[in-house]
Amino acid sequence: MTRKTRQLKLALIMATVLMLSITTLSACKKENKDTNINNELINENPDKENISSNEDKSDNAENDAQNDASNDNENASENQDDVDEETADRIEISIAALKGPTGMGMVKLMEDAESGNTANDYKFTVAGEADIVSAGLIKGEFDIAAVPCNLASVLYNKTEGKIKLAGINTLGVLYIVEIGNTINSVEDLKGKTIYSTGYGTTPQYTLNYLLSSYELDPENDLTIEYKTEATEVAAVLENATDAIAMLPQPYVTTVMMNNDKVRIAIDIEKEWNSQNNDNGVVTGVVVVNSEFLKNNPEAVEAFLAEYEKSADFVNKDVDKAAELVEKFGLFKAAVAKKAIPYCNITLIRNLEMKEIAEGYLNILYEQNPKAIGGALPADEFYYVHE
Repeated sequence: MTRKTRQLKLALIMATVLMLSITTLSACKKENKDTNINNELINENPDKENISSNEDKSDNAENDAQNDASNDNENASENQDDVDEETADRIEISIAALKGPTGMGMVKLMEDAESGNTANDYKFTVAGEADIVSAGLIKGEFDIAAVPCNLASVLYNKTEGKIKLAGINTLGVLYIVEIGNTINSVEDLKGKTIYSTGYGTTPQYTLNYLLSSYELDPENDLTIEYKTEATEVAAVLENATDAIAMLPQPYVTTVMMNNDKVRIAIDIEKEWNSQNNDNGVVTGVVVVNSEFLKNNPEAVEAFLAEYEKSADFVNKDVDKAAELVEKFGLFKAAVAKKAIPYCNITLIRNLEMKEIAEGYLNILYEQNPKAIGGALPADEFYYVHE
């Protein structure tokens, strides 16, 4: 082989090696490029996943908020419906009371009604005269009222049954008082002069019955001098050095506060009980309009239940009750505080009420039929809840 030939062969080999090197290098660059692209794609995917995840979370939070708001609205709507239903169930009841012991038992109920803590909405009227209450009951302006027992019978007869007796709220409040120490029994009144009020009304009939029970003639065995107002009798005692009088509470307490020589000599309630098998004097009662009772029996029962609690409160928490008595214009607190224990405030209902009231009205009827409206009430007069 010639030298020229060998040189040509060597050049071909080198050219071949160069071509292989270039091919290999190109393949490596392409692989690296593909690898970079894949890495870029991989790096880009987590960002997209994070963005998608955040968007999902945002959507979920928004949905939760919307659901919460919807639930809140539904709950608020349900609560409002409950309030509306409760308000719709409450009714307004017009109630009348007289100043003095007859109305004292309901002062806690007045306080509760003022603050909205009663079963229904009670609108109270406190009157100084029984005529105001009577007129309101007859006209249907009052649904419930606290009145003297004989007046309840009079109204029943006058309205032909439009008034019913629902409870006894006050027993005896009459007392014989004396400046001195000579009267210790009913018999001791013989030959004496007694100052009193209530001529032609229940105080006179009560005193006459009691005197007759002890075989004393009201017209011949003693002198009874009647005054128009209890304040007139109180004035006599305040200025006297030797006097006897029959007065109701809280005037008894007023007199005793103004003259420390005045004392309670006879408790009419106790004497009456001793003559009537423990059935006392019925001073005050709760009456209800018959039509109102027929249409609202549950409301009446709710009121009577609250009244009973009110009466219990007055007897147990005398100091607070006295403040309420003055607040609602029934009497001065200082007087009420000392008078309440002697006012026999209560609430007697149903058959016991009927027995006591019926017995008392029978006695008044015997004294003077006009005192109870000319006739004894029928059984329907007495509201007995079964």
